Amino acid sequence: MNKLLSTTAAAFAVALLFTAGNTHAGDKAAAADEQALRKLEREWVDAENRHDAVALQSILDDKFIATFGAAKPLDKDAFIKDVTAGPVDPTVSQELSDQTIVVAGDTAVVVETDTERKVRDGKPSAAVYRFTVTYIRRGGHWVALAEHGVAANP
Repeated sequence: MNKLLSTTAAAFAVALLFTAGNTHAGDKAAAADEQALRKLEREWVDAENRHDAVALQSILDDKFIATFGAAKPLDKDAFIKDVTAGPVDPTVSQELSDQTIVVAGDTAVVVETDTERKVRDGKPSAAVYRFTVTYIRRGGHWVALAEHGVAANP
């Protein structure tokens, strides 16, 4: 009986160590994924501000689709054409805030606020949007699969 009890206790202790080790490793991986996604979000808005179509090509998945409010969806090419149209406005900046990131394996969802500031007719203006972005991991890298945005009340 003592042998059975000690064997069971040993097995339980090993299971606890295994679980604790995997949880810690999982937490580190999730934190690394969240950090990578925050960095990618920053690179995305910077690419939009610079009208950098090449950077956007690498950030967005080939199957990317974007919707804004109730407007017609845009595929990757139409989205890039839309955000890079016209000359670069050096007064435009985007501030990301209120980010919530959920990572589930090779899929992640980012919900955030994007405040876009610029100078129009010599006067500063701001527009606030709420975005939900779905990312997938392809070839070991995160890419944006879908984005939905709506104007938020400032």
